[in-house]
Order: sequence, then C-alpha cells, then structure tokens
Amino acid sequence: MRDVPSLFGMPLKKGRWVLVALCLVINLCLGSIYAWSIFVEPLTEYYTIELGLSVTANDILMPFSLVLAFFALTMPFTGPIIDRYGPRNVTILGGVLNGLGWILASFSSSVLMLSVLFGVIGGIGVGIAYSVLVAVPARWFPDKRGLAVGLAVLGVGFSAFFTANIAGWFIGAYGVMATFRIFGIAIIILTTLFALPLKFPAPGWVPAGWMPPALKPGEEKSCEFTRSHMIRTSAFYGLWACYFIGSLAGLMAISIAKPVGTDVGIEAGLATFLVGFFAIFNGSGRPVFGALTDKITPRNAAMVSFILIAFASLLMWQIPIAPVYILAFAVLWGCLGGWLAIAPTTTGRYFGTCDYPRCYGVVYLAYGAGAIAGPQLAGFIKTSTGSYIGVFPYVLALAVAGSIIAFTLMKPPKFIS
Repeated sequence: MRDVPSLFGMPLKKGRWVLVALCLVINLCLGSIYAWSIFVEPLTEYYTIELGLSVTANDILMPFSLVLAFFALTMPFTGPIIDRYGPRNVTILGGVLNGLGWILASFSSSVLMLSVLFGVIGGIGVGIAYSVLVAVPARWFPDKRGLAVGLAVLGVGFSAFFTANIAGWFIGAYGVMATFRIFGIAIIILTTLFALPLKFPAPGWVPAGWMPPALKPGEEKSCEFTRSHMIRTSAFYGLWACYFIGSLAGLMAISIAKPVGTDVGIEAGLATFLVGFFAIFNGSGRPVFGALTDKITPRNAAMVSFILIAFASLLMWQIPIAPVYILAFAVLWGCLGGWLAIAPTTTGRYFGTCDYPRCYGVVYLAYGAGAIAGPQLAGFIKTSTGSYIGVFPYVLALAVAGSIIAFTLMKPPKFIS
C-alpha cells in the first residue's frame, strides 16, 4: 500500500496548520523588540546612575530604531538563502542572531555599543527569521494565503502583550541588563525548538481538492510589474510615502508608550500593563485593515488610517490626560498594525504577484525609514522641550499630508514598458 504523506501524524491539508502555529509562536519571541518602551527608563537610569554617563532620549531610542531598520533592510536579501538552506536552518540562524543581540547588548558599556549589538545584530536576526515565517505559510496555503500569513505574523503584533509584562517583572527582580540576557537565552532556545519542524511543501503541491482559479477567456498568466517597472510609477511613491508616515506614527507610539503614560499620571505598573494592552490593537489592526483594503480599496483604507492617526494626535496634543492617552495610543498602535496589512496587500493588488518578493522588499524599506524617523523625532522633541507631547503636532501634520498623498497618488498604476 502506498504511503500517504503526512505532517505531525495528520494529512498534509490539516497538518500544515501546525506549521502556522509554530510560525506564530516564533514571531511572539521575535516581537519582543516591540516591548522596548518598558526598557527606556531602566536603561536611562542604568547608564546615568550606575555608569555615570550622560544620555539623551534619542540615545536610548536609537537601539529600537536600528533594530527595526536592520530588520527591514535584511528582508529583501533573505529569499535566496531560504531556498538554498531551507526554512528550518535559516529560522534558527535568525533566532540565534537575534538572541545574541540581546545577550551581547547586556554587556554594553555605552549606548553606542548597545545600539550596535542589539540594533544591528538583533535586527538582522529578526529580518532573516521573519522572512521565513512569511514564506512557510505562503507556500503551504495557496488556497488561504492571506489568512495563513496573517495568523503567522499576528504573533509579532501580539508579542508585547506578553513580553512587556514579563520584561517589567524581570527588570524589577533582576535588573535591566540581566533581563536582556534572560530574553536573549529564551529567544535562542524557543526559536530553535519551534523551528525544527519547519519545512516547505514539495514543488507543485496543492491542497487536496483545491484547484487554482481558472483564467478568464483570453486572460494570460503574466507578470504585471517587475521591480524596475514598479519604481517608475507614481503609485509606488505614493504607497511608499504613506507607508512611511503610517510606520513613523505607529513606531513612535510603540517606542515611547510607557514613558508617556507615566508623564500623564499613570502609575508605572499600570503603564507597563497598558503596553501589553496596546499590543492587542497592533495585532488586531492587521486583519481589520486587511479586510478594509479589500472592501473599500487601498486608497480609502489608507485615508481612514490617516484620519484616525490625525484624530489621536490632535487629542494627545490638546488633552494630554490619562484617558485620552489610552485611547490615542490604542489607535496609533492599531494603525501601525493596519499598515502592515495595507502595504503588502496594496503591493500585490497594484503591481501583481510574479515579482512580489522583490517588489514588497523595496516597499518595506518605508517601514525601516519610519523606524528610524519616528523614535528619533520623539527623542529630539523630548530633549528639546522636556516632554514627548510636542511630537504630536508633527504627527498630525504628517497624517494630513499622508491623506493628500493617498488621495492623489494611491491609484492603480498603468503599466510602463
């Protein structure tokens, strides 16, 4: 009797869902970087009080900016090594590098050293592993690709819900640098363990009973846009600029969530809890805005996000009190999650799927640019004025600009030969 292929003792069509769950758990580990605001005040105290150094808000936010920037920069170059070495090995490599970034950073004697060790090494590790964790569900689910990938990356959005409170407890019990070491060791162990079963389906595999959608009469399967064609369209620049603004606003909010909470009078323990609470909105924003993008077009979904960002920024600028803070930061975190659904969906919808990895790799660089600009803008305002509240008029203005850019440029492009 011929052996029937299986995954985890189940038919491939069912067993593939376990791979999605594994990707989600690994993303929960890698998404620990989004709990950075929990580390801002302890790191400031460590460098100023224990080491006697003079540090600014920009200094302490730089590692967070760099880890996200190198995360984004690494992704476009990871595809070839995944096919060559396989998803298991590449995920383990990324997890080990990310964990090493945390561990090595715990021995840093300056913020510059912390930025290089955590930001560069850790960020490259996240970019390598994250690329696999998108590719695995995408290949196993040609029939439900959006759902499977969305569930896998949900782990990144929800990570801070768990890791913020865990980090807060460890910092209180053992200190901030010991917490870096604990996180690094845990990330290496958990990523390696959960990556071991990761694999791609055999070439040409499709789920039993599923057939690719039939082409319409006269329609040919073709590549609508290559990367070189894409970057010559106004739609690309509109999408890139809007993604940059959405990422800047959201990553700024993530990087300063706890200190702003304490500034508006929230008790430190509750402020830590709220970072985890905001992560729920970050994760939920992905399917919500993904559905909106399909239903009301990418341009309109983008404009909805900018209206929400402008509303949240205006409230924080004019009424910086605890209830407004909770509402505004939930919106900002949710809109960041939204852009992580709007941008990839729009890339596929506007520019096709034949050259999608290279196309979205370029679009994703807007996220990396936002990762540098958002936290650094917040740090500059804090250093200049003594408060983070002054950042919100700038975000409000950017959101208005984003609405105009989305309305004028985010339209289906015409093919350029």
